[in-house]
Amino acid sequence: MASILAPRSRASGRAGPRAAPRPPYALPAVTRKDDSVEGTVLTQHLPRAPGMHRRGATMDSMALHITDDAPADALLTDSPLALLVGMLLDQQVSMETAFAGPLKIEQRTGSIDAATLAGYDPDALAAVFKETPAVHRYPGSMAGRVQALCRTLVDEWGGDAAALWTEGNPDGPTVLKRLKALPGFGDQKAKIFLALLGKQCGFTGAGWREASAPYGEEGSFRSVADIVSPESLAKVRAHKQAAKGAAKGAATS
Repeated sequence: MASILAPRSRASGRAGPRAAPRPPYALPAVTRKDDSVEGTVLTQHLPRAPGMHRRGATMDSMALHITDDAPADALLTDSPLALLVGMLLDQQVSMETAFAGPLKIEQRTGSIDAATLAGYDPDALAAVFKETPAVHRYPGSMAGRVQALCRTLVDEWGGDAAALWTEGNPDGPTVLKRLKALPGFGDQKAKIFLALLGKQCGFTGAGWREASAPYGEEGSFRSVADIVSPESLAKVRAHKQAAKGAAKGAATS
């Protein structure tokens, strides 16, 4: 099975960026608190080359089937950053549109790499998001959010998205805390992504189901974490529609 930690190897026969990116964003060494330990223990993070994914923890990942598009799903399976960006985009558009976004970004910029996207000219990146078909319903604002996410990953995690759930062999609550510290990741989005890691990406940190509740519940069909087939997608959609209906009814009663 493919590993979510493995860097994606793709053919180089693609068009280059539509607009010239800025010089590569710096990959600084970062000193920060070790968020897995109470107290003031400091950890030095050495810079890593763009696109490198840490292989510290072994995680056996399922092949993801979220978008019903084989190339888009393959990128999500192989690239931790693509999966994280897809989760960020998952608002006010269908799940399939959101998680197909990383492939559009890669095809149009030539890269799905945190350092490259962090250093991309903001106006040029917004134009990339606006190309037809658009990456998102709100391309300008979401381009800014993706860039902010990538800059945080570069500044705090050496450009390595997978380090969020592998560095230091963290437990579920620690990964949730790390996710909630990212731009654009509130409590619900962070819990859904943690559930996705646990259910489909091989994450086994202690307490991940409890930390991601209710999305980590076994046998549930609440979110993208539960989509493994067209049938499960239909069940997740039905659950979301029922939840919206219940919320609307509560608001009008």
